[in-house]
Amino acid sequence: MITIDSRSSKPIYEQIIERVKENIIKGILKPGDKLPSVRELASIITINPNTISKAYNELERMKAIEVIRGKGTFVAESFKPIMDEEKLKEIKEHMKNIIIEAHYVGVDKDKLIDILNEIYREF
Repeated sequence: MITIDSRSSKPIYEQIIERVKENIIKGILKPGDKLPSVRELASIITINPNTISKAYNELERMKAIEVIRGKGTFVAESFKPIMDEEKLKEIKEHMKNIIIEAHYVGVDKDKLIDILNEIYREF
């Protein structure tokens, strides 16, 4: 369900957030699905429970998951994406860096758009 790259420069809690969001988008996790508890997930991927808790708190803040006391953590039933201008700015910056890298390895605009469409189809 969730794999972590311990060699990545990206913090582990961010990797967890990305994997959960990716699994929701791909339909692997559906609204109402129960997620492992913090302790369960920590033991499965051998990560400090505080790191899992930090990721879950951020996902809850994003309204992607919800915690029901005494029952567990679930994929939110009523998640609706909300345009976040700060996040959009961050996405644009990432895309700018991708375009620069693509240019330097000989990938033109049309090929880059094909790649983007291919990745979109995966979701």
